[in-house]
Amino acid sequence: MKKEELLRRVGSMQQLAYVRPVTYSEGRASGLKAYEVKNGPLHYKVLADKCLDVEEFTYKGVGFNFLSKPGLQGRNHYDTNGQEAQRSIMGGLFFTAGLENICAPCRLNEKDYPMHGRIRTTPAEHLQADGVWEEADYVLRVSGEMREAELFGENMVLRRSIETRYGEASVTVTDRIENQSYRPEPLMLLYHINIGYPLLDEGTELLAPTRSVKARDKASEGHESGWNRMDGPKDNEPEYVFIHDLARTKGDRTLVCVLNEKLSLGLRLEFSCKNLPYFMEWKSTASGDYVLGLEPANSSVYGRPFHETEGTLHHLPPFGTETNVLKFSVLDGTEALAAARKEVADILAQK
Repeated sequence: MKKEELLRRVGSMQQLAYVRPVTYSEGRASGLKAYEVKNGPLHYKVLADKCLDVEEFTYKGVGFNFLSKPGLQGRNHYDTNGQEAQRSIMGGLFFTAGLENICAPCRLNEKDYPMHGRIRTTPAEHLQADGVWEEADYVLRVSGEMREAELFGENMVLRRSIETRYGEASVTVTDRIENQSYRPEPLMLLYHINIGYPLLDEGTELLAPTRSVKARDKASEGHESGWNRMDGPKDNEPEYVFIHDLARTKGDRTLVCVLNEKLSLGLRLEFSCKNLPYFMEWKSTASGDYVLGLEPANSSVYGRPFHETEGTLHHLPPFGTETNVLKFSVLDGTEALAAARKEVADILAQK
């Protein structure tokens, strides 16, 4: 509907779409600052105090994201304390792992690298939130920057913008990472996307242009054939992690989708393999820890020690930059799910 016709029908656009600052007031989340975004049937929350990561994500009242046992929480003293950091991993639609380490904690050259790094609990600065007409589109946008820095150490800046447009059931995340130091700096980055119930349920399918898949470890071996189909919850089932080789377009784009045929709903994730050449799948069917993780990354799931040993640790030069764009789109209806299947098949068919 055109702007003029839409404004005939509402007194304020906030009747249909808005972005509002909120502060939580109880439990582990007490004091946590965030932005609530509503775009028609699409609703999500952006955590200002935690890297502008997206926590809750719903569409027409159906939840798409996983939330771990500790629940919603702000920043904690144990966020970057080795394996103890696992107590602060909430899930949400996604959290950002990096910038010095992803995956398991490690200690190298007498320096500690916590689990999934430090950036995921770094609060944002230079915050901006707006709902504004840009020509014919009503755009809801949240932006800010996070700095990961140390005296005599790194000085890395992540500038993030998250936007959606009224009438579209999609969210675009644009990240620009800059090395503001005078030496090359390691850059490890993983987008930890966490799909949960009710979108995730028995029979939910992971659709991806996968050319090959291998298990990360012994626990995952023997389960590769079921990588694309979710089982029902099982008590005390171990987690499985699979490493995918994804096909891509000639422009280095690829996509993965999570499809729930029973609900006729899905989530489509599109990104570029240029800066994110790795893709891992985290599959947990354990009761109470029921989640499917999608993990586009610029580094291996084996983490920093692997790349240090192999001599393949990615670096940004002084004042060098990299930009990543990830687009999350809701798939609503059988036609949308079928179109996603065709997209993936077309990517696999490319030479």
